[in-house]
Order: sequence, then structure tokens, then C-alpha cells
Amino acid sequence: MLRRLSLVLFGHPVEGQLPVRVRRAITDQQAQAEVLIGTIQLALVIFFILLYAVTPKTSEGTPFTPVPYVLALYLTFTLVRVVLAYYRILPRWFLLLSVVGDIGLLMALIWSFHLQYQQPAPFYLKAPTLLYVFIFIALRTLRFEPVYVITAGLTAALGWLAMLIYAIQDMPGGMEVVTRDYVLYMTSNRVLIGAEVDKIISIVLVSAVLAAALVRARRLLERSVAAATVARDLSRFVSPEVAAEITTADRPVQPGDAHVKDGSMLFCDIEGFSGIAERLTPDALMRMLNDYFAAVSEVIDRHGGVITQYHGDAMLITFNSVSSDPDHAANAVRTAVGIQEVLARRTFGSDLMTLRTRCGINTGTMVIGAVGTAERMLFTVHGDEVNIAARLEQLNKQFGTYILVTDRTMSVTGQAFAFRFLGEVATRGRNAPVAVYTIELPHLTGAAKK
Repeated sequence: MLRRLSLVLFGHPVEGQLPVRVRRAITDQQAQAEVLIGTIQLALVIFFILLYAVTPKTSEGTPFTPVPYVLALYLTFTLVRVVLAYYRILPRWFLLLSVVGDIGLLMALIWSFHLQYQQPAPFYLKAPTLLYVFIFIALRTLRFEPVYVITAGLTAALGWLAMLIYAIQDMPGGMEVVTRDYVLYMTSNRVLIGAEVDKIISIVLVSAVLAAALVRARRLLERSVAAATVARDLSRFVSPEVAAEITTADRPVQPGDAHVKDGSMLFCDIEGFSGIAERLTPDALMRMLNDYFAAVSEVIDRHGGVITQYHGDAMLITFNSVSSDPDHAANAVRTAVGIQEVLARRTFGSDLMTLRTRCGINTGTMVIGAVGTAERMLFTVHGDEVNIAARLEQLNKQFGTYILVTDRTMSVTGQAFAFRFLGEVATRGRNAPVAVYTIELPHLTGAAKK
């Protein structure tokens, strides 16, 4: 029963312990909120000072005017808080002390009014300055920690209760100053107990409601930050374009969700990778691959390609698949040429490996979408045209080339590149042969072996 009530009031907590990076993200948010709180409080105290400076004084000749001293003390206290918050050296005990200090200084300011204006103590009970208590309580909600809201609320409630007791005891007649006449209360320095209790109850209830809302918000914040962190981490396993496609979908992606588009596909594979993998240690091989993928990815991104799939050292890169690209065929060829140029001028990994990559490019219809099960899916492309691109990558070994394209890709790109016709080849699963072309570049010579 209590658990159900807790869930209704405060929402569902986060399951298990939050990862360190999630807790760090929440801590950063709290630190930023504390700077904001301090800045707002600094603006408030400056407003108090300016208001006091410009308003007419009715206490001329008063031997002691405490208001300026209270405001000066509060300004100093707030400045210290802002500096500590900015440099993130605000310890928890000092933060709790500052919450009590904020309310305490406000109460001291209100209490000083009867001295400033030479009136009986009940005079300050009617000061509208009490309303600033709710501002200070509300400011604590920016930190998403209910303990500070509760501390501020209880301090304010107890402070006002103490002010009420002092106002009654300070009068010569004691309890005779108390009245039940509301009109008399409003037009004199008499005390209406019920009115002051209303203020205390309002402070307590507002604090309780805000604290409950903060617990709910804190739990929602923790779940949201955890989910966002997981989403950000998982999005690194797919391209940003695919991640955007998934996150902006109107409904959760299901296996079989797909659409058909015309586009271009580029398969690339490192020449002689089996021999390289045999010679290098696993750590050195991983460093070389990461170095290689980073360099190649820059070329792919520059020409609008999307890395749809990794398979060992091979990559499937698509154009006009997720994001629109009317020049997809030419961009696929530019990417293949750019990859060759990058590989020709640099080495990779700690062993300074020289690499060559074979590329196969085709243009045609592809099916883009999610395959797999409801628990685990892969966002990829399928279709006969995709298979042809993969087959062309392998045929580079036969022709002694590093880039092969189909006649469809060649015809779509027009005169943008100097293609050389190599002949027609048969591919598995197709009756009609495929005409293939290559691009003559100075550094693309020699037979490929793997």
C-alpha cells in the first residue's frame, strides 16, 4: 500500500545504480543550477538595495537603522555563494547553511522594520516582504534536490513562528495584543493568530508540494539522463543519419519496416587483409583498423555517404539511402577515388602499414530498413543491386584494379570521370552479364592479391 502510494506521489525510481557518467552528468547540471540560483539571488538583493535607496524614508531621526546593515550582510553572503558555486567548491554543508542563511537574513530584514520605523513588533507581521520567502523556496527547485526545498520551507515556517511569538511577547500587554477582529487586525498593530498560522501553513504546504514535485522530477531526470546516455552510446554503433531516422520515427521501428529507393552502393575491402591479420598482433590489428576507418570515414562523410554496415575490414556505404542525394552516383565514385588518394599518401597503425582498398560501385534500387527480431534488429540495405556492388569489389582482383563500377553508375555520372570499359562479366544469380568499368588513376596499378 505504501509502495503504491509512493509510486503515485513520487513516480518510479531508476532501477539499480546509475552509471558514474550519468551521475556526473546530473552533478554538472546541479552545479550549473547553483550558479543560476546564486545569480538570481544576487539580482534580488541588488533590487532590494535599489528599492531601499529610491523609496522615501519615514524613519528620519531614528538613532538606529538596521536595514542597510542587513542588506549589506546579505549582499556579501550572496556574493560569496555565487563565487563558490561558479568555481564548484560549494560543499553540501555550506549549501544547507546558505539556504538557512537566506531565509534567516530575510526574516532579520523583516524583523528590523519595526526598529527602522519605530513601531511595535506586530508591525512587521504585515510586511509584504514575506512574499519573497516563496521566491527563495522556489529557487531551490532549480537544483532538483528536495532536501533544500524542505530546509528552506521549514526554516521559513519556524522563523515566522518565532517572529509571531516575539511580536506577542514584546508587547506590554502580552496576549492582550491578540485579536479576533479581522478589521482591527488590518488597521492596527494587533495580532490575528489565525492569519499568521495561515501564512505558516501556506509556507509548509507550498514547500511540501514543491518537494514532492522535485522527487518526481528528479526521478524523471535520472531516467531521462540515463536513457539519453544509453541512446548516445548506442548511436555510435550506427551512422548519425540512421540514428536520426530511428529517433524521429512516428512509432518504434519494427522488423520489416523498410522503404525502396534508388541509390548507389559502394563496397570496399582492404587488399590482402588476411595476410595482414596473420602478421599483426590483435592489439596492433585493432589500432590499424581504427586508424583506417577514421581516415576513410572522413572521405565518406565529405561526400554524403552513410556507412550502413561493417563486416571485418569491409564496409558497405550507401548514398541516397537515408538522406536525399540527387548526385549519389557521382558521390559514390568520388568517395572511392578519395579513399584511394588517402591510402596512397599515408600509413596506418603503430606498425605504419601501407594499405590498399578495393571498391565496387553499383547504382539501382535498394530496400532500406530494419531486419531481425523485436529484441534485436539491424538497420541495413538489401537487394540485387547491393549484391552486384559486393561482387564487383571481389572482381577487382581478377581485373587488377581498385575501383570497378557498373554501366548504370557510369551512365548516371555522365562525363564527370574518365571511365575505361573492361568488359562484361557474369555474376552469381543473374542471367544477364554486367558491363564493368574502371577509372584510370596513376596510383591504381598492379594486380590485387588476397
